[in-house]
Amino acid sequence: MQTNIRHADAASGFASEIILAPPAHHEIVIERVLPASRQRVFDAWTRPEHIMQWWGPHGFTGLQCELDLRVGGHFRIDLRGPDGLDYPCEGIFHEIVVPKRIVYTGMADDRHPCGSGIPPHSRVTVSFDETAPAQTRLTIRARIASPEHCDAIVNGGFVPGWRDSLERLEAALE
Repeated sequence: MQTNIRHADAASGFASEIILAPPAHHEIVIERVLPASRQRVFDAWTRPEHIMQWWGPHGFTGLQCELDLRVGGHFRIDLRGPDGLDYPCEGIFHEIVVPKRIVYTGMADDRHPCGSGIPPHSRVTVSFDETAPAQTRLTIRARIASPEHCDAIVNGGFVPGWRDSLERLEAALE
């Protein structure tokens, strides 16, 4: 039996959906329509100087971003939270189709269930679909390894954290 929990905010263009389909997989889908071309949005996701401007919820500050944008390449984004703690975000790229899609996995680090935006024990696909000349639908699809990990990720603030990050991304694109 599949359970879907959907949230949509038409004013902001933000939508999220948590899809629980045991036992095969658990998936969290987040979408936002951004007022920029697909190439600009893709660049914002793949250039460290841009990532540092928007990655993380409100109140978080980017400390450093290292990015080896190739299949098998490693990336690391370090954030400082409003609590003064540092939150590392690390992963490995599995697929890069410029400017359409990025697929990565987060490192198996259980210090925080959201993994600073990349849940541990998950595979994340980010799709960039141009819906108009200066409008892009960004879709983040996180496939989670187990129901326990999915629950921890949802309870740890994954969806609100990405809502904040995407608000910051939209502001950076303006």
